[in-house]
Amino acid sequence: MLIDNDPVDAFLDYDAIAVPSAASGPLAGLSVAVKDIFDVAGYPTGCGSPIKRAESPVHATSAPIVQRVLDAGAAFIGKTHTDELAFSLNGQNMHTGTPVNCRAPGRIPGGSSSGSAAATAAGLCDFAIGSDTGGSVRAPASYCGLFGIRPSHGRLPLERTMPLAPSFDVPGYFADDAGIFARVAPVFLGPDERRFSLSRLMRANDTFTLLMGDGEANALAPAEGQVANRFDDIEGVTVATDGLDDWYWVFRHLQALEAWQAHGAWIEKHDPEMTPGVRERFEFGKTVSREDQASAEAARQVIRRRLDTLVGDDGILMLPSVPSIAPLCDIGAEALQVFRERALAILCISGLSGLPQVSLPLAKFDGCPLGLSLIGPRGSDRALVDLGVAIAEAG
Repeated sequence: MLIDNDPVDAFLDYDAIAVPSAASGPLAGLSVAVKDIFDVAGYPTGCGSPIKRAESPVHATSAPIVQRVLDAGAAFIGKTHTDELAFSLNGQNMHTGTPVNCRAPGRIPGGSSSGSAAATAAGLCDFAIGSDTGGSVRAPASYCGLFGIRPSHGRLPLERTMPLAPSFDVPGYFADDAGIFARVAPVFLGPDERRFSLSRLMRANDTFTLLMGDGEANALAPAEGQVANRFDDIEGVTVATDGLDDWYWVFRHLQALEAWQAHGAWIEKHDPEMTPGVRERFEFGKTVSREDQASAEAARQVIRRRLDTLVGDDGILMLPSVPSIAPLCDIGAEALQVFRERALAILCISGLSGLPQVSLPLAKFDGCPLGLSLIGPRGSDRALVDLGVAIAEAG
């Protein structure tokens, strides 16, 4: 890393190699950290695995999404921790440890973009690049009290980036400050292809039933009001008429299958020791049959049409980012799995639909951050960021 002190263990211990960036530009004066699944010139790409790190060459070229911010003047300060092969929402890696969530002591930072979130929350960088397949920007953003975005699927380049499940993978970013979140957006996201007027607010009632309890609902209520103040009216809707549990399994089958296709041969060759839960999630993908795949893919198309119709060109869907605050670091495996499944039932909406989602740090529960999210029309990423920033700054 290129900084002197890392009190939250967010950065990897790579040799400090300076990475050139533009001397001027819209991001000049801002520092950026990068999740260690993106290639950065002068560094290997370890993907959260000591074997992958040993296998990786030192790259001569950075991933396009990284180069984009460097060309805009951002200064690279280091590569950040990730869960093994990015297949976790926790941020707990048996090989490299757990970055500290300074906003929720004793609780996980969230994964798999754990180091990027932890570094941003601790003020070690101005913004950080992560990735989001199942929720790996949105969950850590909520847990660490940050702004975070999962862009429209396919909007941004993923060359020179480790794949997990390509039909869900997107790069995203974190910021702790609304102004910086807005400042990075034009560079990171590029322009929307057309103008969006986001004038219709819907409350995703079925997602709020997945909150862990009344405490979380009460904590989010003022934040909901803060969002509603930007609109003339609010409509309560049911996102998944067939149930979010069904949507979770559609997501789970497709993600696991693609993850096994991406990494299964490597796992079988190396038989790596992996953090509990990670190996099992990969191997579940091995069991997904062609019939399961076909059924899930057909269901995904129905879900995409449902969300496109519901949101239209002007709609905003409001939902909790995750079911509660960050779980405790020492939570039992069974309880953590229950939480994960409930979280993914919320997080899978954006993943299955491919629509953009921002998580806003608008609430707290039991002294810890709790995010509220907005999902917008396909391709409305910049407009969605602008809306989220306006809501946050209005207080």
